[in-house]
Parts: sequence; structure tokens; C-alpha cells
Amino acid sequence: MDAFDPTPPQWTLNAIHAKEFACPVCRASSREAKSAWVNRRSPVYTEDHRRKWQEFYHCECEQAWWAWSSDRPPSELANQEREAPRIFPNAFED
Repeated sequence: MDAFDPTPPQWTLNAIHAKEFACPVCRASSREAKSAWVNRRSPVYTEDHRRKWQEFYHCECEQAWWAWSSDRPPSELANQEREAPRIFPNAFED
């Protein structure tokens, strides 16, 4: 299943809207879902002219749920400092 396929998978038909970005039944995160699909055919525009999409998730507990892409919590990876890769070894380090 391609998350960006224009045709929605069958399991999205019974999806419920999650008020928080997690499965409303078992509270599993979107990362724990067994399938995902993004409805990129129908973006919604916010007051500040940004686009958001419906993101659908098929949870391991079999519940299908969706939430707005704008409700996704920030990634913890975005806040980590990245060390620049060394191309050449530093001759002055031990």
C-alpha cells in the first residue's frame, strides 16, 4: 500500500476522527500503525493560507482513524543537534 496512492484503501471508509494525534481506542501513536494513507486530493487551507491534509492510519488494534496533518506533534528528531560529518581526520586530535 502506497501512502500517497490517489485511491483510498478500503479500511479508510470506517475511520473516525481522532481529537489527539493517536489512536482513539488504544492510544497508539501514528508510528505504530500498520498502514497509513494521506488524502492529498483534497487539501484544506487554513486562515494563514497553509495547506493541511487528512492523514489516515490503520492501527494494530484494527481501528482506523484520521487526523489533520497540522495536528501532528513536532518530531523529537527536529530538536536534536546534528554533528557535522568529518571528511578529513583532524591531525591535532589524539
